[in-house]
Amino acid sequence: MTPAWDLVVVGSGFAGSILAMIARRLGHRVLLLERGRHPRFAIGESSSPLTGILLEQLAERYNLPALASLASYGAWQRAHPEVVCGLKRGFTFFSHQPGRRFGARPDRGDQLLVAASPNDELADTHWLRSDVDAWLVQQAVAMGVEYQDETRVEVLDPRPDGIRLSVVREGRRTTVDARGLVDATGPRGCVHKALGLPESTFDGYPGTQALFTHFVDVERCDGLADYRLSPVSSGTSQPPPYPIDDAAVHHVFDGGWMWVLRFANGVTSAGVAVTDALAADLRLADGEAAWLRLLARFPSLAAQFSRAQPIRPWQWQPRLAYRASQVVGDRWVMLPSAAAFVDPIFSTGFPLTLLGVERLAHLLEERLFVGAAATGASGALAAYGATTLAEADHTARFVGGCYAAFSRFEVFADYSMFYFAVASFEEARRRLRPADRGFGFLAAQDARLAAEMVRLAPTTAGLVADGFAEQVARAIEPVNVAGLCRPHKANWYGVDDEDLAAGAAKLGVSAEAVQRMLTNLGLSMPTRVPRAEPSGTAP
Repeated sequence: MTPAWDLVVVGSGFAGSILAMIARRLGHRVLLLERGRHPRFAIGESSSPLTGILLEQLAERYNLPALASLASYGAWQRAHPEVVCGLKRGFTFFSHQPGRRFGARPDRGDQLLVAASPNDELADTHWLRSDVDAWLVQQAVAMGVEYQDETRVEVLDPRPDGIRLSVVREGRRTTVDARGLVDATGPRGCVHKALGLPESTFDGYPGTQALFTHFVDVERCDGLADYRLSPVSSGTSQPPPYPIDDAAVHHVFDGGWMWVLRFANGVTSAGVAVTDALAADLRLADGEAAWLRLLARFPSLAAQFSRAQPIRPWQWQPRLAYRASQVVGDRWVMLPSAAAFVDPIFSTGFPLTLLGVERLAHLLEERLFVGAAATGASGALAAYGATTLAEADHTARFVGGCYAAFSRFEVFADYSMFYFAVASFEEARRRLRPADRGFGFLAAQDARLAAEMVRLAPTTAGLVADGFAEQVARAIEPVNVAGLCRPHKANWYGVDDEDLAAGAAKLGVSAEAVQRMLTNLGLSMPTRVPRAEPSGTAP
């Protein structure tokens, strides 16, 4: 008996809906299941340049023009201003000490600003997931994907010709038969629970917890005296490379960090990720009371949230990091977002997950997961699973090094150059050499870079190695096309076309090819685009 569906995707977050659309475009009969109901809250809200490139490339390959409109701030505002997002020009980091106001040191030793785009038009975005996820489901349904919400998957039964799901909807239990299943439900999700799979861990990674919610009336840093940034004493009076709040703002302190992400409707996402030791000290399970205890330790954070009001219930995650023990099985596979989660720092979740969508889309395209050639899928799926966990492990090693360095911001700033160098290199290479996909996320498949990242990680190298900055600079130089680790820039890194052109040989292309790429991106366009006026209302 032929299963009713070629593919069942469980979980209608952004990745589940995108994969469902791709599968439908490839001619598969697709059922998309959701345990909740849209619009609904979801964490994971900040994109990156690699996210935008992946969206563009998936949209082009699978004829999904609506998806391309989410790839940059300017395109999003023109095409879908009703879907709420926020402007993200870069990554802002501030270092905080207990009991002290943020100092904005003249040498910029307590701050790090790394631009991710040259202007608002090409900027990244923060996604109000309740809006974005609901909109993507609508797009999937319009393409012919069958969608059912408020549906709970309780049993998975792999069979010779597919997989049978036992589901409960509106109090009624039914069965669903499909040739294959993709789990897009997130950590400890559908397959993990239905099959009772054991949970694994990241070797050497600290236990971490998180507390977060959405606010209104959060002050902008650039409106507070504590954050009046100044040029280095021996430098020129250039402004910061972008407005410091139009970014993913990271407040870093010993034992953890706080994120502040602004949406265009006046809502701000904020939360903390901290080690178990600091969580115990703050009694993080207390929710808002723990948040207030944290603010009391850091006067400049308290000033930023002095008028802020939470508009959602507080969410506490007592175990933030997660690693599945198994990513693929008989007729099922997990997306990276269901297979592992490390930490929201550096916005790694979106690109890691979209890389998994891209890889699974290729397997669907080649009929290596469902379809006539599925009998040869074991090797391809095993390779997908191995890559997914290898990239998660690699990311965890890097983030673990960052946590170890939080107590000394200059070490953290130096070590973070691994991320920014590799990210900018891979972003440029994806545009210039789109067929070259052998780098892996965060250079996971580059043996030399991966080894250097481990060798210089503060967890293994210690926090007081002499010449640490110079060692990092030498390690990343083969992929440094963004002018990073240059002392005269003093922790302020804008987007500079000359840096990219100078790195053309590292990318394996000519300077003229780089210039053509920049021209195609329209960098001569106005640097500002109109923004939606904040409404001050909660979604």
